[in-house]
Amino acid sequence: MREIIFDTETTGFDPKNGDRLVEIGCIEMVNRVLTGRTFHAYFNPCRSMPAEAEAVHGLSEAFLADKPLFETRALEFLDFIGDSPLVAHNAGFDFNFINFELGQCGHPPVGRDRMIDTVALAKVRHPGAKLSLDALCSRYGIDRSHRTKHGALLDAELLAQVYVELRGGRQIGLELVAESLAVSTQSGAVLTLRKRVFRQPRPHAASADELAAHAAFVATLENPLWSS
Repeated sequence: MREIIFDTETTGFDPKNGDRLVEIGCIEMVNRVLTGRTFHAYFNPCRSMPAEAEAVHGLSEAFLADKPLFETRALEFLDFIGDSPLVAHNAGFDFNFINFELGQCGHPPVGRDRMIDTVALAKVRHPGAKLSLDALCSRYGIDRSHRTKHGALLDAELLAQVYVELRGGRQIGLELVAESLAVSTQSGAVLTLRKRVFRQPRPHAASADELAAHAAFVATLENPLWSS
């Protein structure tokens, strides 16, 4: 099963108020295993960057000034996601921005029936607990020391690991791989996927002394049921 784990960065909270998408990062997983395929892009929002937004993701107006418009890479983005389910943290927020940008350049929206929200999954699995990406990484022991600011591709990489844990905690299909599989991501982080280690079966056959002791005990029984 192919799934796309993704995240976005924006100028604010609501595209209806003039906010725009400035970064998107997507990671492909097949059977909950990273394939190494990604889609990552920055976009010129054609507007100023609020200071509070820049403080979150570090993307300045000057940095984005020479980046392409969303419309120039829309088809590439749509080709990458295909018809796969789309996994995001607080996914409704990301879908709002993606569908707004797609609508601005004449493309149909991505159906929300494809949306998988990891916040909703975490609420079921950990009711009453903190549900931020940072909190879930801490809960599952996922290293986020290289995350100094939000970044779409980096956050998608972390979310991919969180998503696997929320779905059961073990990547499907790793039984036949080497002792560990290192996957280098576009942001420079290395995710190490360890295969499941199986114990050797314990011996269960009785020893000669145990067999002799059993036979001696059976010989003391009077009129055992199996002799009638």
